Amino acid sequence: MATFLYRLGRGAFRRRGWVIVVWLGVLAAVVVGAAQASGPSDEEFSMPGIESQKAFDLMEERFPGAAADGATAQVVFVAPDGQKATAGDLRKAVEDAVGSLGSGPQVANVADPFASEAVSKDGSTAYATVTYKVESSEVTDASRAAVDKTADQARAAGLTVETGGSAMDSGGGPGGVAEIVGLSAAAVVLLFTFGSLAAAGLPLLTAIVGVAVSLFGILLLAGPLGLSADTLTLGMMLGLAVGIDYALFVVSRYREERGRGRAPQDAAGVAVGTAGSAVVFAGVTVVIALAGLSVVGIPTLTKMGLAAAGAVVVAVLVALTVVPALLGYWPNAVLARRARKADTRYGTTGPRNRATGRKFLPTRKHSARTLGSDRAVLPSGGDPGVGGRGNLGTRWARFVLRRPVAVLVLGVLGLGALAVPMASLQLGMPGDEAKSTATTERRAYDALAEGFGPGFNGPLTIVVDTRGTADPHAAVRTVSDRIGGTDAVVSVSQASFNQAGDTAVFRATPSTSPTDKRTKALVETIRRDRPAVEEQASATFEVTGTTALNIDVAAKVQSALVPYLTVVGGLAVVLLLVVFRSVLVPIKAALGFVLSVLAALGVLVLVFQQGHAADLFGVEQTGPIMSLMPIFMMGIVFGLAMDYEVFLVSRIREAYTHGEAADQALVSGFRHSARVVTAAALIMIAVFSGFIGEQGSMIKMLGFGLAAAVLFDAFVVRMAIVPAVLALLGDRAWWLPVWLGRALPRVDVEGEALGHARSDRPAPGPDGPVEAHV
Repeated sequence: MATFLYRLGRGAFRRRGWVIVVWLGVLAAVVVGAAQASGPSDEEFSMPGIESQKAFDLMEERFPGAAADGATAQVVFVAPDGQKATAGDLRKAVEDAVGSLGSGPQVANVADPFASEAVSKDGSTAYATVTYKVESSEVTDASRAAVDKTADQARAAGLTVETGGSAMDSGGGPGGVAEIVGLSAAAVVLLFTFGSLAAAGLPLLTAIVGVAVSLFGILLLAGPLGLSADTLTLGMMLGLAVGIDYALFVVSRYREERGRGRAPQDAAGVAVGTAGSAVVFAGVTVVIALAGLSVVGIPTLTKMGLAAAGAVVVAVLVALTVVPALLGYWPNAVLARRARKADTRYGTTGPRNRATGRKFLPTRKHSARTLGSDRAVLPSGGDPGVGGRGNLGTRWARFVLRRPVAVLVLGVLGLGALAVPMASLQLGMPGDEAKSTATTERRAYDALAEGFGPGFNGPLTIVVDTRGTADPHAAVRTVSDRIGGTDAVVSVSQASFNQAGDTAVFRATPSTSPTDKRTKALVETIRRDRPAVEEQASATFEVTGTTALNIDVAAKVQSALVPYLTVVGGLAVVLLLVVFRSVLVPIKAALGFVLSVLAALGVLVLVFQQGHAADLFGVEQTGPIMSLMPIFMMGIVFGLAMDYEVFLVSRIREAYTHGEAADQALVSGFRHSARVVTAAALIMIAVFSGFIGEQGSMIKMLGFGLAAAVLFDAFVVRMAIVPAVLALLGDRAWWLPVWLGRALPRVDVEGEALGHARSDRPAPGPDGPVEAHV
């Protein structure tokens, strides 16, 4: 692996023009394709194997075309205090608004609130439902503007008017403030880390290239594969984070190799052969975790996972090819200023041999003092910390070696305490109630809940199958009366039959809100009492609707967590076993991940469910955590956690395999990688934190959860718990049974095969060998 990547890095450096042309061609192809594609899909969420989905499928079968109706908008009219929307000028204003809505573009029909009994008992609130001929993604801005204009006219008559519904959602996706915030923060971290504008800019540039290819690729496939706008945002989020980090590791290793005296082309090869090997295996773990989401059996989750995995693959390929190619154009620009001056005086840009015209190499004295032998302290980051001047990573590693038990206990107890709120985790699918009160959708939701009761926004849909029943109408009345008589059901609607007369649908309105625990208990009660009701009615029925669907999704996700972690965790442990050739290191890595992800979920519960510091993060309404969040977060965090494990421990393993004692190898690994891993973690935290400001509940929660998980995993688990465990284990950390060692393939992630490329050999110039100065 290392040898292949070494050749790839040197080849990309040497053939940099072709590499850039190929990637520009790929980018142009996906841009052209995306411009002609249909864009993100508005496909309905589906979950095979649950009751609410089966009932929905039965409705589609028995009520042909009913589920194919277009987008809808709700316009809510609220009369001033003490007045009624059903009388006088206010009623006329509502009727005029309904007439105006019916003439809007793309409108199929409008339900008059006075004819459809969509008026509250006290007459203060009414709502009109607008149905469109097209899906939500196809509703034009002109159609939305027509609704807004009508709402303004009704407001002028004295009514409070709010709008909601799928038609009024203009969609999300990448391209907003979140990305700018993340990139800006990443630029600051990179500049502080490298002390060079070029070194800071190169990872950002390559990450943007990778993200552009990924996003336009997702847009190209969005229509055929049914990908949503959230998939685009997730691709942007992960593509930026891992793209910057992977390029950061390669550039950092290149600077280090240049500091050791290697010529640019050779340094690029070694950087890709060593850091690039870690990038490959880190990327593979992320891909395994994301692709493994398919075992859950949720199509939407599978699509999002596979699309995000594709973005990670692109980021890996860019880091292995585009980064060394750009280094070929600016081999010295990424070095620190002092290193560039030293290289100009003694290195590949120095004076030429008058006889041959070739550039001189530095003398041994100059090489050790300025460009760096293996024991020099270098401004370019060659080998800081040797000889008593330990950098921060060195000092921290030595601190952990002195107090491993205290560091381990404090780290585990701290994360354990943060994980405690996980015990009260509630899963659900927050809707408009989770949006900001500054949005009209949230105000419409609140107005309907106040006028018609908290359960109005989440009614249960009952689908009754009367095939084979002697009297279908009597059977449906029996089911309706029994469910209507259940505690916590405030009303049931009149049943509607299909044309064949063998299936009926009616709605049961709970007395509690859709996310209330009592609503979940109501659904469970109806289903528990179902056998007796079906026996009495001689017909079968199922419960569906958005509320029931959310309850069923939460239950299925919870039941899928253990199989998912078993499959993905097992594959990742096997992969790390191959990478590190150790039994205990992969197990330690997996257990550390469990700690960090549980702590992150605990903090998520504290903020989004219990409301602690909610205002600080723009959470205006607490409620259940989105059903898909735990498993989706586990998948992403697992991959990212293994990123830092591979980057950090591979350097420790590299020093150990090169003959250093276990304790010294730990110090060497931290000396070389601690600052870069810290910078990489800060960049990921910055990128993920930028998405906390998004309006979408899932993206907001995911951004917060991932930022917290990276914070805990990078700085507590990988930087504290991991070295503490390695310090306690000593040589036993790298134990591997002989029989297993023979069976495992050797992938050489440490770059042992590159040992022949020594820094004391005559170093080639950027485009070929040069003569040594004698």
